[in-house]
Amino acid sequence: MPFNLSDLVPNEGSNRKRKRVGRGTGSGHGKTSGRGTKGQKSRSGPGIRPGFEGGQLPIQKRMPYKRGFTNIYKANWEIVNLDTLEEHGLSGDITPETLYARGVIRGLEFPIKILGSGEISKPVAISVHAVSASAKERIEAAGGSVTLIERTDRWVTARPRSKALPLNSALKRAGFGKVGGPNRREDVTGN
Repeated sequence: MPFNLSDLVPNEGSNRKRKRVGRGTGSGHGKTSGRGTKGQKSRSGPGIRPGFEGGQLPIQKRMPYKRGFTNIYKANWEIVNLDTLEEHGLSGDITPETLYARGVIRGLEFPIKILGSGEISKPVAISVHAVSASAKERIEAAGGSVTLIERTDRWVTARPRSKALPLNSALKRAGFGKVGGPNRREDVTGN
């Protein structure tokens, strides 16, 4: 049986018909076009902003715990205390790979910091991204050593982009942004 281009049809449910409003009562979306009768939301123009409750004090102001925001650029550190190292019986060379293999940290993509809660009895050589002063003191007192390794995680460069120039002392002396002063980066840096 021959096959024609007219035989091609889209998969079931992949194409849906557009909702055409205001095309008469027979369409089911005539007269008020699905907007109900009168009122602010039936009119054209901008709608109601998110969080607006008709002038009533909105929930984000009524409830103190609704305030603030989540910083999407915050680095997710893996915190490891000295007593955790003691519990897992870790000794000798301790690296991020060792900690991950023993289930102490979630993954190798996170930076690791050692904190000084608890005591450590064995000498260990720890290689991590950061260590607190008290933890370093206790590790060295037990005969161990601490080596700081360079961070290569994605949070090192995950910073919000800003078009604003950092106002250092040289820019302030040049009167950057003031009336009659330089307004472009090139005027100050010469590049």
